[in-house]
Amino acid sequence: MARHDAYRHDTYRTVGRRSFLALAGGAVIGTLAACSPQVETAASAEPAGKLPSGAPPPGTKLSIAVRSTQLQLVPAGLQKDLPFTVSQWPNLSAGPDIIQGFRAHSIDLAVNAGIPPIQAHAIGVGAKIVAVQVRNHPSYVFATAPGSDIRSVADFRGKKIGFSQGQAQGVVVLRALKQAGIANKDVELVALPSTQFLTALQSKQVDVAPLGEPTFTKYLTQYGKDGARGVKTDVVDLLSVLWAPNEVLNDRAKVAAVRSFIPLWARGLTWAWENGDEWIDTYYVKDQGVSREDGKRIVASLRKPQFPVSWDKAIAWEQETADLLAEGGFVPEQDAAELFDRRFEGIAAKAVAAQYRETS
Repeated sequence: MARHDAYRHDTYRTVGRRSFLALAGGAVIGTLAACSPQVETAASAEPAGKLPSGAPPPGTKLSIAVRSTQLQLVPAGLQKDLPFTVSQWPNLSAGPDIIQGFRAHSIDLAVNAGIPPIQAHAIGVGAKIVAVQVRNHPSYVFATAPGSDIRSVADFRGKKIGFSQGQAQGVVVLRALKQAGIANKDVELVALPSTQFLTALQSKQVDVAPLGEPTFTKYLTQYGKDGARGVKTDVVDLLSVLWAPNEVLNDRAKVAAVRSFIPLWARGLTWAWENGDEWIDTYYVKDQGVSREDGKRIVASLRKPQFPVSWDKAIAWEQETADLLAEGGFVPEQDAAELFDRRFEGIAAKAVAAQYRETS
């Protein structure tokens, strides 16, 4: 235990001072603190007991940072099935922002990739994954700065790469480097939250950074003429998860609301898949500001949502990711199984048609 604590202290002194800037405070925490007078670590007791089977009691409220479901409920006809009140829908999606929301008691449930739960655990924020979607295809493209000579991952050696260790984009970088046989020390990992990647690329503070859609399309539309391009890889960011703080999962009313929300989240995603034109108009055009043509191209590149009946594969992938981060000295070693609340296992899969269930 002493060795582990020493390693933890060392990690945060050398890596954390720079890489944890997005987790340390700033504008986001100021906004969240305005919503809640208490800003402290949400490392409450581990969730325990069976899930309540009935509807949440009247007056139950959750603050939910899941933008996709917010936009899908009404057109998908799911609004009537929401058995509790959503007190607010914070339009936040970056892992560091969500972790701060948990700490500020301003967010009860959120959607992220699999990396933020690892990061939260590393800094003592108690939270658990309650639902899983798997994505067996690449979600990110490496965008280059205007005028860059980068053409492939092999060209990353010696370059400055946008790196957010607490987000999916950070592990996409580490996996891509490992796959290409490039050591972390052979590149310069520039610690930034992913929300600053665009500015960093535009100003050439970094040479390359991973971008998802529709951000990547909007970036190339503006800077492609100046020599910016995309470098594709087959690196997969497997998990999209719903997760919640332990204190929420130990609140009988709130945990019942979380359980009832999971099927709506899954059905909203399948509705979007089956109603592509309406979703393009609702999300990509009206909400994200891309053209209808670009929206169609983005949707055409996606795969149908898949929800695993068993979480074994997801836990194994999360463990592999946690090990990769630990090997790089970014987080202490951890048991990824502790990040999942298996009381919820399979709820999302049972809520959707068989074609959307992953059974392998």
